[in-house]
Amino acid sequence: QVIKCKAAVMWEANKPFSIEEVEVAPPKEHEVRVKIVATGICRSDDHVITGALVMPFPIILGHEAAGVVESVGQGVTAVKPGDKVIPLFVPQCGECQNCLNTKGNLCSKTDLGTSGGLMADGTTRFTCKGKAIHHFLGTSTFTEYTVLHESAVAKIDSAAPLEKVCLIGCGFSTGYGAALQTAKVEPGSTCAVFGLGGVGLSVVMGCKAAGASRIIAVDINKDKFAKAKELGATDCVNPKDFNKPIHKVLTEMTGGGVDYSFEVIGRTDTMTAALACCQYNYGVSVVVGVPPAAQKITFDPMLLFSGRSWKGSVFGGWKSKDAVPKLVADYMKKKFVLDPLITHTLPFTKINEGFDLLRTGK
Repeated sequence: QVIKCKAAVMWEANKPFSIEEVEVAPPKEHEVRVKIVATGICRSDDHVITGALVMPFPIILGHEAAGVVESVGQGVTAVKPGDKVIPLFVPQCGECQNCLNTKGNLCSKTDLGTSGGLMADGTTRFTCKGKAIHHFLGTSTFTEYTVLHESAVAKIDSAAPLEKVCLIGCGFSTGYGAALQTAKVEPGSTCAVFGLGGVGLSVVMGCKAAGASRIIAVDINKDKFAKAKELGATDCVNPKDFNKPIHKVLTEMTGGGVDYSFEVIGRTDTMTAALACCQYNYGVSVVVGVPPAAQKITFDPMLLFSGRSWKGSVFGGWKSKDAVPKLVADYMKKKFVLDPLITHTLPFTKINEGFDLLRTGK
């Protein structure tokens, strides 16, 4: 059956979302239709609106969510109707080079970097006013119902509170894993985190969980400092308070640079600053924020020649289908908190207000 429901459609760039009635087609072979219960607003969604992340319009955005399986297509064995699930914008097909390698997690079936906006068969499951609407990252969670490939859903504990664990679909896992999986922060080390949004705060939590002795939180919005300290930051630094480059401030504070630095904003200038502030011989800097389209980085190669490592991290380096149910189980065992990452809870129809809060740093 086709389901008619509400969705937030983005018809064109730099315009508000339009709440529309959409038709959601039934799942085809190896696909799952999911009723979305809760979805988070992530900066990556906003990057599409502004053009920093290039995707085709019209589109239904959203990629950080939790919901309940409504129906399954032919051949689906991993989930059944009624199961609680988290959609995976980085799927895990289990067959591609990255899935088969222990070091990899960026499944080749992801729509990240291809920006096709369609299901595997080259079509869409969404129609609005007679027009085909594109999918986003194979998830599209800003709708009451969505269709996902079975490699892009993780079945989770039926007791999990969906309005909290939806954050494990992107923001929390991305930051927490960048520290634990990608950087592999060691006990006693020193870390710097650039950007204290939900993902940056999750990096702080990851550094703390790994036993870092010093965690320096960096943001130009001082309103973010109290929460960063609550979650484990030992120092908070506002670059606006200094008349010298932030990497020099951090290098002086730490007597030679941090062991690990994380850029969780998505700006090329802060990416270079994060690299420069880590220890010149063995420091590791991780790019976590989505880099803006069509921008290049220029830096002195001596920064790397002396021994620093520069790494990227998508979805915290986790193999999504394997890791998400475990992370939900860890949350249920109170191994980490999610409440401090939730600032506002709004009804779906107020999605534009939610994005205004995001853009004003609230």
